[in-house]
Amino acid sequence: MTEGLPNTLLPTTLVGSYPQPDWLIDRRLLAEIVPPRARARELWRVEAAWLDQAQDDATLLAIRDQERAGIDVVTDGEMRRESYSNRFATALDGMDSEHPAQVPSRTPGRLQIVPRVVGPIRRRQPVQARDVAFLRANTDRPIKITIPGPFTMTQQLHDEHYRDEAALAMDCAAALNEEIRDLFAAGADVVQLDEPFLQARPEEARRFAVPAIDRAVDGVGGTTALHLCFGYAARVKDKPSGYSFLPELAASKVDQISIEAAQPKLDCAILARLPDKQIILGVLDLGDMAVETPALVAERIRRALAYVAPERLIVAPDCGLKYLPREVAFGKLQAMVAGAAIVRRELGG
Repeated sequence: MTEGLPNTLLPTTLVGSYPQPDWLIDRRLLAEIVPPRARARELWRVEAAWLDQAQDDATLLAIRDQERAGIDVVTDGEMRRESYSNRFATALDGMDSEHPAQVPSRTPGRLQIVPRVVGPIRRRQPVQARDVAFLRANTDRPIKITIPGPFTMTQQLHDEHYRDEAALAMDCAAALNEEIRDLFAAGADVVQLDEPFLQARPEEARRFAVPAIDRAVDGVGGTTALHLCFGYAARVKDKPSGYSFLPELAASKVDQISIEAAQPKLDCAILARLPDKQIILGVLDLGDMAVETPALVAERIRRALAYVAPERLIVAPDCGLKYLPREVAFGKLQAMVAGAAIVRRELGG
């Protein structure tokens, strides 16, 4: 579905996150730890009594920066999150994040603290609907909200109940489906599932990821996206030039596929294997603190146009911007918008 989305050729958007202010979160500590799966309340600089208000104010800053940069489809910047995934996952019944487990991290040789699954996964109430309503009330542009995907959720938990990853994924997907319906009802134009572990664990993904993803988006009333990546640039410096799991998503029910192409110098020929999907193309290298020129962004867009019709192409950063200094992130967004405008003019749009 595309109702409510801009008619602009090569529209611009974020993958999700934007840098959180230093007065809101301890960015030094954030950079030192692995993205949290269980709760990490020690990251917040604001006391609990005023945290909601502070997060709202930070969200307004993120919205205004996106508008000033000229972004077409804005997000809330994920200002209320300790990581891209734990806000939703730890709010579900069946999860115990107060007594977490340790499991091997996505980064070889490191351990990760994760919630334990101790009972059936169920959503007890909406988790991010207020986030969407606040975003909708504070911008007149199309809006996108992000949420962890069901496969990645299974890889970030210690299962002591199901003993069956596929069954766990399907219950995660059912909870997501309920949430996504509420997110669209609250005003979202796009809901994006974040699924980085599709790339990290492709063999497991081939067993049950697509059915779980389809269950998560089944019957929802809006445009759905799915983001998969090689990991935050702040964490992963050397990235392969090709995905280990991507063509498989051609059979999925999601409308848009979001990939990173700038830092890994992705061979865009693989995009021809997603002929019926809109492609959210990563054109900002988040491992480089230098702000791209609009000409470089335009060049990166042109690489994809050999394989994707311009009407199916959306322009974005490679991944979330949360680990960048705010001034660098804003400069990169400005360059991205200007680069998309260059190619748009070339196409006569």
